Amino acid sequence: MQLERPSDAICVLIAIKARARCKQRLAPILTPEARLQLARSMLAQVIAAGRAARAVQQVIVVSPERDDVPSDIPVFADAGGNLNSALQDARRMLLRLGCRQTVILPADLPQICASDIDTLIRQGRTGCCALVSDAAGRGTNALYLDTAEEFTFCFGLESRQRHLQEAARRRLTPQLVRLPGLEFDVDCPADLQRLEAAPWLAIRA
Repeated sequence: MQLERPSDAICVLIAIKARARCKQRLAPILTPEARLQLARSMLAQVIAAGRAARAVQQVIVVSPERDDVPSDIPVFADAGGNLNSALQDARRMLLRLGCRQTVILPADLPQICASDIDTLIRQGRTGCCALVSDAAGRGTNALYLDTAEEFTFCFGLESRQRHLQEAARRRLTPQLVRLPGLEFDVDCPADLQRLEAAPWLAIRA
């Protein structure tokens, strides 16, 4: 894999589980087929936004499997055990390839657009770090970092606070960014009410 402009390249890492394991909290209302279609559709939306972002040179998926990821999008292998470790390995790989700035996104952001990513990058550059939490203010739905900065990823429960603490420990100045397209993710049945017109909801349990 080569980056177009290794001196200042910006990369987007999109993290997703094996598709059969995605969105299991939605099992009471969606069939396995519907959950699979939902996961694929949201991932496609995040990839499209990354491709269209003006500041981004490369989009990479971090996952245990390729599934239906387009052939021109690299997939960095995640053994499926520890997302944070996989992201650390991916960050080190990007640094070797010349990627100077990294944006980390989950794959369940159905309302994301390219301008969200560009705004995050623009604001993050002021302090080498920027973060968008989920709508509840507890998780991390987007993280921007200078790739060369040492940083321990803390995705999981209460990751917003843990990422802010890690940034403070590294003496970074994290920018807290509010962007609806990045704040809204799909985790529980209530979230689907905002997506009632989406085609994947036609398949019900």
